[in-house]
Amino acid sequence: MKRAAIVSIGNEILGGQTIDTNAAYLSKELLVLGLPVLSCYTVGDETDRIVRALNLAGMDADIVVATGGLGPTDDDVTRQAFAKFMGVELKIQEDLLRKVQDFFAQRNLQMPGKNRIQACIPVGAKALPNNRGTAPGIMAEADGKLFVALPGVPSEMKQMFGESVLPQLQQVASSQSVVVRKLRCYGVGESTIAEMLGELMQRGRNPLINCTVHFGVITLHIIATAENQVQAERMAKEGENLLKETFGDLIYGTAEQTLAEVVGLRLAHQQASVAIAESCTGGLLSKLLTDAPGASEYFTHGWVTYGNIAKIGELGVPEDLIERCGAVSEQVATAMAQGARSRAGADYAIGITGIAGPTGGTEQKPVGLVYICVDSKEESEVQCCRFSGDRDSIRRRAAQSALNMLRLRIKD
Repeated sequence: MKRAAIVSIGNEILGGQTIDTNAAYLSKELLVLGLPVLSCYTVGDETDRIVRALNLAGMDADIVVATGGLGPTDDDVTRQAFAKFMGVELKIQEDLLRKVQDFFAQRNLQMPGKNRIQACIPVGAKALPNNRGTAPGIMAEADGKLFVALPGVPSEMKQMFGESVLPQLQQVASSQSVVVRKLRCYGVGESTIAEMLGELMQRGRNPLINCTVHFGVITLHIIATAENQVQAERMAKEGENLLKETFGDLIYGTAEQTLAEVVGLRLAHQQASVAIAESCTGGLLSKLLTDAPGASEYFTHGWVTYGNIAKIGELGVPEDLIERCGAVSEQVATAMAQGARSRAGADYAIGITGIAGPTGGTEQKPVGLVYICVDSKEESEVQCCRFSGDRDSIRRRAAQSALNMLRLRIKD
């Protein structure tokens, strides 16, 4: 099976001034083609380091795609590194020079002398046209492997990849297929998921199962590799079914679905409504629900009752209840949810109160303590949660957990 590697070039990436979105884009595009990426290298604008990265990437993969360092300034040395890697000289190509000159002439500008370097290509390599800028790309073969250099500017890189690289790679990958499916889970930690997966996460397995986590949402990646699309699809589907049997209700959705989208679909299907009363999450839960198109079908009201006066006046939480139990308590979360449902006339309501930090915690009620109540005419269910992390992480986890509680309450 053919595999790929990526080399990202630029001091600005290493220094943190630029986020490397090119590598993420290329990884996705290559995988769709059936060319999984085995490694990514990031190097600065130094010829010898780039040559070393190209050698390492070539040891890993059959296709190496590099981005960055094709500009006209002295620190843009990717073309020189490609020439040194190939053991050839750089040679100016007159047709490329005319294109660069025309680029400036069409804008009534004089071409700086430094831009001449952009018309230089390693001997034996192919120049890739750039219809958005002055830097042509480079495509070359070495030791039976394909090496490509693309501009670092994302818009230029994407167009060049689609127009000049993609058709060639489609031929390279014509005899293999990779299918990726995703399952989204919520409700347990990553280590618990790994234990439940057991041998299914063994490296070298086909389909391969990978696991990633973000704000408590665990994504299971099923990567099936086969000689053709039909076989890969069948393997991926079998893997998906196996995981669904293993995890049951822990799986809330597929592909890129969010908890809010799944909850919204269930509410809409049942023609049910929901109201939200938030304290520590500051409106985040309402935002997540209303981010989904069509939320007006089921979302009725949202209150951000951050202070006790708001809880009492807006939701009818008894003042003496707050005095006895504290604003962060199971009783107040329940009263908030019940008050919201009553005032909104909704089928469901959620109340959230907690301490998001970084200050405000005590030994009895530490930072990260959150009470969540889901109320309906059948019952009020409360969970006491203890989240770790910074303020943003605690608020996000609280909102996600509230959505998951509501999801489990609403049956398909």
